[in-house]
Amino acid sequence: MSIRHGLLALLERGPRYGSQLRTEFESRTGATWPLNVGQVYTTLARLERDGLVAPGGADEAGHTLYAITDQGRTELRDWYERPVDRTSPPRDELAIKLAMAVGAPGVDIRAVIQAQRYATVRAMQDYTRLKAQALAAIESGRSQERDDLAWLLVVEQLIFQTEAEVRWLDHSETRLVRIAAQSPADPGTAPGAAPARAAAPAGTETPSATGATPAPRN
Repeated sequence: MSIRHGLLALLERGPRYGSQLRTEFESRTGATWPLNVGQVYTTLARLERDGLVAPGGADEAGHTLYAITDQGRTELRDWYERPVDRTSPPRDELAIKLAMAVGAPGVDIRAVIQAQRYATVRAMQDYTRLKAQALAAIESGRSQERDDLAWLLVVEQLIFQTEAEVRWLDHSETRLVRIAAQSPADPGTAPGAAPARAAAPAGTETPSATGATPAPRN
């Protein structure tokens, strides 16, 4: 995630100080990626070094304000127009865990998958509730609609991400069962039928193959 570009986007709306940027960043993203003030000021120092922001005086309380420069606006426009690079994907702990669990002595990889599936479905349930809250806030107009819409986009991405993770776990388990059936003597896989899947938490929809967003539950 590009914190520097997120801060540039907020500064494009006008000069701000560090803790103000932190609050607005978390409001816009629903605190999905919390920042501390130290991160904000470290990033601002780098942006100033690169000529993308400049000190813009102080407010009535004495907070140092930062303003985006013309070079910073150009950088921000380039960021908006440039697709996110997927050639070097970030390390995913779950993928690494399953890769290391394959053939590891004493590890029941299908039990690992089962436990993760349960946790992922629980997370999807929580995200679905947050989506319902964001929609309700937008429809009621009781808070800033722009921030609620931004948070809605973030939480929907998390829902689709967890749906994809469940489908991948199902696929991985099926593949393990197939390989175990073909090579029952392989010590790296447990032969036999796959164990029953962990039951989904109450009130949670099982993700469909079409990627449909689960309906929120009251």
